[in-house]
Amino acid sequence: MSNLALSVNNLSFRYAGQAKDCVHDLSFEIFVGERFGLFGPNGAGKTTLMSLMVGLLKVKEGKILLLDKDLATEKKAIKHFIGYVPQDFAFYPELSPVENLDFFGAWSGLDKRTVKERTASLLEVLGLTDVAHKPVKQFSGGMKRRVNLAIGVIHEPQVLFLDEPTVGVDVQTRHAIIDYLKVLNAQGTTLVYTSHHLKEAEDLCERVALIDRGEMVAYDHLDQLLQRHGDNSGLEDLFLKLTGSAYRD
Repeated sequence: MSNLALSVNNLSFRYAGQAKDCVHDLSFEIFVGERFGLFGPNGAGKTTLMSLMVGLLKVKEGKILLLDKDLATEKKAIKHFIGYVPQDFAFYPELSPVENLDFFGAWSGLDKRTVKERTASLLEVLGLTDVAHKPVKQFSGGMKRRVNLAIGVIHEPQVLFLDEPTVGVDVQTRHAIIDYLKVLNAQGTTLVYTSHHLKEAEDLCERVALIDRGEMVAYDHLDQLLQRHGDNSGLEDLFLKLTGSAYRD
């Protein structure tokens, strides 16, 4: 096996009825164990790209390889070693964290003992033990984000995709989630991450890709991008420099 967690090759995609691609001829690679950031303005194609990489949208033009497996032909095998934490909540709000994790753990193919052990560990690490048996619909936004994250990692994925995992949470919860992601990465999990919090992203991500209007505008180690574009102020200023400061829908 190669040292690539993910390889995207000449990927293009447009929704039915669209005149233009919302993802156009994208190619990039993410290495095993890397913390990779994917950024762009609203409407840049980030969520579409994320949906393609996790198999929610079908690849029609180009190729995506996950740990050397072709997503187009080996989707069933791939789902066991990837995790996805979507921006929208992906749990049953009337169920408790324990009940949600029991369901999604079983859906991932884990046995009852493993689910029980991992559930207890995740609830403790993510500060949810005291509310383990309360309906998630009663939780604050930050607590719901942590439940969302726990569901995405219950099966200990090798590659974890995170679409705005800290949106709408307070500073303390944001830092706690980022710290936990760093722990997962130190244990070997590859992170593919997108966020509008660019200061946070700068702290977490080792390499970044900036896309705008579905096309790649920058792709490299952050320090090398800053040096190349003559801007040492950080990712946020680089982002504005490359994508502009006009309003986006």
